[in-house]
Amino acid sequence: MGARAVALLLLTGIGLFFTACSPKEEGNRVTVYVSEDQVFSEPVLKAFEKETGIRVDAVYDTEESKGTGVMNRLIAEKNNPQADVYWANEPIRAEVLRQRGILAPYKSPHAEGIPSLFVQREHYWTGFSARVRLFVVNNRAVKKPTSIFDYTDPAFKGKGVIANPLFGTTTSHVAALFTVLGDAKAEAFMNELKANDIALSTSNGESADFVASGSYDFSLVDSDDAMSRLRQKAPITFVYPDQGADQIGAFVVPNAVMLIRGAPHPKAAKKLIDYLLSKKTEEKLAFAECAQIPLHRGVPMPDGLEPIDRIKVMEVDYAEVAQKLVEIQPWLKQWLARK
Repeated sequence: MGARAVALLLLTGIGLFFTACSPKEEGNRVTVYVSEDQVFSEPVLKAFEKETGIRVDAVYDTEESKGTGVMNRLIAEKNNPQADVYWANEPIRAEVLRQRGILAPYKSPHAEGIPSLFVQREHYWTGFSARVRLFVVNNRAVKKPTSIFDYTDPAFKGKGVIANPLFGTTTSHVAALFTVLGDAKAEAFMNELKANDIALSTSNGESADFVASGSYDFSLVDSDDAMSRLRQKAPITFVYPDQGADQIGAFVVPNAVMLIRGAPHPKAAKKLIDYLLSKKTEEKLAFAECAQIPLHRGVPMPDGLEPIDRIKVMEVDYAEVAQKLVEIQPWLKQWLARK
């Protein structure tokens, strides 16, 4: 065989290799970083893998990193992206990444019908399957709170508990209050809360346990913590706070999914995002142990929780909440240190 024939054969082989392999690799693999609990997110990703034939390489946050591990990894990989998709368990981290230029906009067709409050206006992230901040109240309590401002009511002095506001969704909720009320009123509320002998716990789960045991009458927790205790037959009821016409509404914490700028597998990434935003996925997460509330209307959900369109939701800008969360950290540390 002559040199020219060998060269032609090599070029033909290389061409066939790229023609055969590149689209297959692009369409059949996706890498997702996940801060939603693995026990809830992994079955959804496995179902996507089974239904589409697309291999999912998932990197999960650990309990110790409290949701910041994969976010920090995305920041470190900004100039050499390894992930295609980020599934966050709340939109605050999504806003941090957007502001750092790590995300790419993507308007999924499955975002249709999700309330605009939970969709970043330029489609850098989209919310789905939410938790709602609500009260768990012990059935033996003589009086039930109906507003978060009842934490400062003398009638509830020493009867309530709340998770440490430096961590988790309590931090996000406090930051949201600062954006809605303004700094002066929010600081006054926090100071009055402490003056009313409200106890602090290490987590929403511990708060729910304190209420279930009767150590305290009520606590503001996430709806998944509340549902978990209800399923355990704890003597508790739920109260959605601030539902009156002139009240601020309940703070909602949706999951958020987003496309990474420079994603190695953008087509597969968009397919995964579409799947996560689908009504099918929201139904799965509603009936999972996390009992998350669908953001699409009409999605079946378990008894015990209200659908999103029957809840008065606190109107917030999650970008402002993200900025305020960082801004108030020094003040919150001082607040915790004061007796």
